[in-house]
Amino acid sequence: MQSGSIAIFPASGGIGGSTYRHLLDLVDASKVILVARSPDKIPKEYTKAGAITRYGDYDKLETLDNAFDGARYLNLISYASIDHEYRFKVQKYAIDAAVRSGIKHIFYSSLGFAGNYTDSVAFVMQAHLDTERYLAQLAAKDPSFTFTVVRQGLYTESYGLYLAFLDLSNPPIELSIPHDGKGPGISWVKRDELGEGTAHLLADYAQNSTTFPYINETLLLSGPQAISIEASVEIISRVTGKNIKIRQCSVDEWASQDSAREASSYLAGDMAKRWATAYDALRRGEGAVVTGHLRRLIDREPETFEKTIASMMAS
Repeated sequence: MQSGSIAIFPASGGIGGSTYRHLLDLVDASKVILVARSPDKIPKEYTKAGAITRYGDYDKLETLDNAFDGARYLNLISYASIDHEYRFKVQKYAIDAAVRSGIKHIFYSSLGFAGNYTDSVAFVMQAHLDTERYLAQLAAKDPSFTFTVVRQGLYTESYGLYLAFLDLSNPPIELSIPHDGKGPGISWVKRDELGEGTAHLLADYAQNSTTFPYINETLLLSGPQAISIEASVEIISRVTGKNIKIRQCSVDEWASQDSAREASSYLAGDMAKRWATAYDALRRGEGAVVTGHLRRLIDREPETFEKTIASMMAS
């Protein structure tokens, strides 16, 4: 292993997988450590190129105690849950384990709620904000430790979370959500481009950390424009050829729908109602912030919501 190695954890899922695939086009594979719950699922082409794989699991915290040994930088991706207290607990443990292993800079993949705010009314954002604050506290205590918060914009592939879990292959005539569809919307962004942009940040820092412009800073990676929920549904109607209307309903009605209860284990129990605070955040404009960071990192205009949706329909 070479000095100055970059670790990614968890090196799985949509963001983690996309990040390391793009990163390995930018840096020497022998400088990359991929920590995952199932390291055997990481494609062999990457390990044959020199990438190191290790086992690490948020739900088995002791596995993280030495998972980052030998790395100098870490891309920490959030725990896959909307829970607040447990999510922050395991992420804090991962950060502390990384510091004990000698990590000097953490790129934390946060979420695009809050936009450019320092707070959020979305329940799903609270563990992210706690984690962001914890990183800032560590950096304030120890000048040799630094961080970059990368707020990942709300990605197009997660459209279902905001649009009553509609199925593109069989969209309904009517969507029942606790929102009228108007007002500030979402700066939708393609998930793979978020991974690509993050990979460029990691590679830029590894190449020259002294000139890296985002030391102890937060940046938001967004899509090219904000689109209201109503306009998003109109785009999906155009792509699918089915006229879909929005019906505003109560949070209780939304949470009781079969689509909400069956779509994701993350929304079990009272979590569905807590997730619904995301609509309050959207009304506030938290999801509508547009920045040029992603465009500069990937050196092209990010893909539009309509193009990504159309590609999903075609696949």
